[in-house]
Amino acid sequence: MQNIPHVPVLYREVIDIFKDVENSTIIDCTMGYGGHSSMILESNPHAKLIAIDQDQTAIDFSTERLEKFSNRVKIKKGRFASVIKDILKEENKNEVGGILADIGVSSLQLDQKDRGFSYESDNLDMRMDKDAPLSAANVVNEYSKKELERILLEYGELRNYKKIASVIIENRPFSSAKELSDKVKPHMPRGKKIHPATLLMQAIRIEVNDELGELKALLQSIEGAKFPHAKIAIISFHSLEDRIVKQTFARWAKSCICPPEAMRCTCGNNHSLGKIVTRKPIMAKDDELEQNPRSRSAKMRVFEMEFMQDE
Repeated sequence: MQNIPHVPVLYREVIDIFKDVENSTIIDCTMGYGGHSSMILESNPHAKLIAIDQDQTAIDFSTERLEKFSNRVKIKKGRFASVIKDILKEENKNEVGGILADIGVSSLQLDQKDRGFSYESDNLDMRMDKDAPLSAANVVNEYSKKELERILLEYGELRNYKKIASVIIENRPFSSAKELSDKVKPHMPRGKKIHPATLLMQAIRIEVNDELGELKALLQSIEGAKFPHAKIAIISFHSLEDRIVKQTFARWAKSCICPPEAMRCTCGNNHSLGKIVTRKPIMAKDDELEQNPRSRSAKMRVFEMEFMQDE
């Protein structure tokens, strides 16, 4: 019997978004430990699901967890942006009714100290794919001061990024996330409901896994595929991720793509890929926040593709 991990974030809202997929195929771009995947399959007994993950530990776990749905599930290893392209070569995109991406690290990965995601970890890793060449140790111990300042400002949004980068440079090499966390803790922002080192760890993790680049690549892959009638649901946990999704959906919804200074429309005014379903992001309700504090930063935005015919 498997020890089933935590309930995934926004689980009720995800089920509701995909409640009418009927006989369609759903692509779960970030399967993780199978939480969303299993709930979607249970709620839609005639739907099929393609699940993607780059973490072999998660794949091994979810293969067993989803075994009872085996005839309706395909599991693929890799980064979701590239795997989406492979799926299009194998599957009929007309049958894809939904795409879900839960961006970021899973709670189980955070809780496994040997993965190095937590500020209490005894190592420095943070790779979602253990075979990837770049680890947190490489970033912390080998990056130049300028490179560290960049990721601390862009991905951690830390005001005193220069000071924190200096502290890292002056005290490295670091062998564990705990050691790093303890050293920079006096210089980290306080007063929030999160550990002082959270933003630092977040910045390093985003760099290690190229999370923003992967999100952009995923959105580009979806845009290029032009699924005729798929709902696209993206769950993000970082303001930069949410901004990328929001701006992309807004661009997809535009019918006229003429420059603002144009006196009249010359583009044909027929470039809309569909409609935005959620004008404001969907966030966790109070009861979920109470059960799972990590859901407090989760935001889900949904877009529905609309094409009259497949191209």
